Amino acid sequence: MSKERSGNGLSPDAVISIIGPGMKVIGDCETDGTIRIEGAVQGSVRAAKAVVIGRDGLVSGDVVTQDAVISGRVKGTLTAESRLELQATCEIEGEVHTRRMQLEEGAVLNATVHMSTANAGAAAHAKESAEAVAPDPSAVAVQAAAGGSGGH
Repeated sequence: MSKERSGNGLSPDAVISIIGPGMKVIGDCETDGTIRIEGAVQGSVRAAKAVVIGRDGLVSGDVVTQDAVISGRVKGTLTAESRLELQATCEIEGEVHTRRMQLEEGAVLNATVHMSTANAGAAAHAKESAEAVAPDPSAVAVQAAAGGSGGH
């Protein structure tokens, strides 16, 4: 394949990869840009720029990216090094590592949440060794449905 197929000179981080509705990927996905998931992925997802998981999207595995917008489901460790947006239709089970998080009413978050101004990406690399060490006291265990009960 030619690097500049159409001669438009797009950099890899300007490209959006799409896993469409009804598509199932078994294995790891990695891109230098953004990936949008409307289907299902069984494996890890890495995107240098952003991960967007649509309402019917499902990732069973780890997600590592700079920014993430989640409307679907994630079962695994979700690491958004800069910003994480959990929309009202999302369901998260596992662990979350991020610096900033927006949680919409109705989102379901059954996860251990680690928020820090330190490099959130280091948490994903230290996952294997963390199992043998006592948990971080700054970690917050969250098991809540953000909607249904009225105000906070």
